[in-house]
Amino acid sequence: MPQPRMHTSPAARQAAYRARCEKARQAALLAKGLPPLPTIASLPGWARWNASLTAANEMIAETANEMQDYFDDRSENWQESERGEEHQERIISVEAVAESLGELIP
Repeated sequence: MPQPRMHTSPAARQAAYRARCEKARQAALLAKGLPPLPTIASLPGWARWNASLTAANEMIAETANEMQDYFDDRSENWQESERGEEHQERIISVEAVAESLGELIP
């Protein structure tokens, strides 16, 4: 037995699909804690952009701390080895990125 039609036309089905997609996109943005963009496309979304930059900066800083903890937990021989020195250089690079990103946040 066929299922009853939910939509009266293909256009109605497509409109319902687009509405579901938009609702899912808005839910994903809210889950990330980002404010919505302004409804007028010509207005800047400073609140959203600043929230994104702040979240990114916090994540990068947390990553740098985890990398430093990993480095500190290793033996002195490992820290002084080539791999240890490469790891320390990466930590310095990540911290520099976090510092540069922090300058963009008001």
